[in-house]
Amino acid sequence: MNTLYYGDNLDVLRRHIADESVDLVYLDPPFQSGRDYNILFEEQDGTKATAQIQAFEDTWEWDQRAAASYDEVVSQGGPVASSLEAFRQLLGSTPMLAYVSMMAPRLVELRRVLKSTGSIYLHCDPTSSAHLRLLMDAVFGPENFR
Repeated sequence: MNTLYYGDNLDVLRRHIADESVDLVYLDPPFQSGRDYNILFEEQDGTKATAQIQAFEDTWEWDQRAAASYDEVVSQGGPVASSLEAFRQLLGSTPMLAYVSMMAPRLVELRRVLKSTGSIYLHCDPTSSAHLRLLMDAVFGPENFR
């Protein structure tokens, strides 16, 4: 209770969060926008300073890491594996496939920790919303969409 974890959410979910222990998930993942985001600082008078640091890269590529994530999910079988195989057939080895391959195991883990009476809210933009909706349907079942 009342613990803040810092790190990769997949690792945190797997190591620290018990099955069916979460009432609510609000998920605001990267959007697969293909952009880099920076934190801009302000001077004391409120004007923008030239100083900035990179917050995160929202760019994805099909590489060994993406392939490993894909293979992990596909090896488990079931509807989520089938959805990733269909994405690969439709998309090929693209940045979007890398993105959904990164999201799939996280959604599977979120399903594991979510109580049967729980809710998950996914915040995304049009860049990947259709892909994420299909992936969410594979993980949670299309009948659970509200």
